[in-house]
Amino acid sequence: MPPAAGDTPIDRERIERLKRDDKRFVWHPFTQMKDWLDDDPLVIERAEGVELIDIEGRRYLDGVSSLWTNVHGHQVPEIDRAVSTQLGKVAHSTLLGLGSAPAIDLARALVAVTPSSVARVFYSDSGSSAVEVALKMAFQFWRQQGAPRGAKTGFACLGDAYHGDTIGSVSVGGIDLFHAIYRPLLFETVRIPAPFCYRCPLGERRADCDMECAGEAERLIDRHRDQLAAVVMEPLVQGAAGMIVHPEGFLSRVAAACRHNEVLLILDEVATGFGRTGKLFACEHEGVEPDLIALAKGLSGGYLPLAATIASDRIFEGFLGSFESRRTLFHGHTYTGNPLACAAALASLELFEQHCVLEHVALLAHDLGCRLDTLAGRPHVGEVRAKGLMAGVELVKDVDTGEPFDAALRVGHRVILEARKRGAILRPLGDVIVIMPALAIGRNQLDRLLDIVEESINAVVETL
Repeated sequence: MPPAAGDTPIDRERIERLKRDDKRFVWHPFTQMKDWLDDDPLVIERAEGVELIDIEGRRYLDGVSSLWTNVHGHQVPEIDRAVSTQLGKVAHSTLLGLGSAPAIDLARALVAVTPSSVARVFYSDSGSSAVEVALKMAFQFWRQQGAPRGAKTGFACLGDAYHGDTIGSVSVGGIDLFHAIYRPLLFETVRIPAPFCYRCPLGERRADCDMECAGEAERLIDRHRDQLAAVVMEPLVQGAAGMIVHPEGFLSRVAAACRHNEVLLILDEVATGFGRTGKLFACEHEGVEPDLIALAKGLSGGYLPLAATIASDRIFEGFLGSFESRRTLFHGHTYTGNPLACAAALASLELFEQHCVLEHVALLAHDLGCRLDTLAGRPHVGEVRAKGLMAGVELVKDVDTGEPFDAALRVGHRVILEARKRGAILRPLGDVIVIMPALAIGRNQLDRLLDIVEESINAVVETL
């Protein structure tokens, strides 16, 4: 069992009530509720550092950083103070027709650290929304250019893409498990084959491939240049697709094709941003400058819902005009630029330099890579993939052929249940075990997390 959080008396009646009420009243995201109703719910009550603590006082390493959001750990004094101080001023005021000091200060700070091509910050409150805003900006920008550029209304995206769960974001997604049922609601897109070397959609082999996926991307962008408003992609790592790490140079070739063909480039850095890949933003690895960048998750340090779409001055200026011109971006959210969330984000950004976060990530990424190398070649480990502190271990039925397990076996789910017994919270993507802890995790804690991952995989594999 996971270690307890101390000698605090346990209120069994309260515990049972919470579990009962959870099953009675809560509908959980991405969860088959029939299974949930048959299980014993794990209910988190508090957290310290990189550990979550449940209502029975048991501690767990937060192995997925509370769904890829937590950066500096839980209960960070500097962020706690920033939110508390802002709470003493105003918890929320609208940005529709009004300014807000935290939103202004954060916008200036974001423009200072994001790629130089983007300079205008539009706030929202989730990664899906940030991408949705970028799609609308790109669409409307070209429409307002007049003929013939007004015909550039389409989008290209990668196979196996995931950009969120709103209709526009789903339209540029490509994971059938999540998206197929909604296809009648979606707009058509140009599909670029995912640069997934382990399961190459073009049938190429890594050993002798000349990055044909990039060549195909270039051909598709060139062919559809007159219809494409933008290419949308996650740079370097496709997270929800199973931690697909792109071959070096793929991103820069797509970006060059976009520039050559006058197609906007939208980079979804919702998961990859804020140090996850070893740079503050993944696009920095290849010196790519997007026209629009979508941010969320780690933006507030994992404290509060906050997202941002940052646009180039060129795009921003394309929306300027008289009121009668109807060039206004008619989009907004009630909690756009919420002051509490912006205060948390400002404090989080300051901690990157104060705590030398990126230097720490470099050390952890080296440790993680060494440990993952020991897993490669183990029974039923098809491939290990990592970039910075984003990693996935793909479990397969046949290592030689890559044949997956029957989905009904739920191998990945069984592994995370084993991990929970050993004191770690993980979440699989099918049979890919995701490892994505807070950037602040200590080297000894990371080692313990990886011990648990290895033990849990072994425990399940031995039964297969």
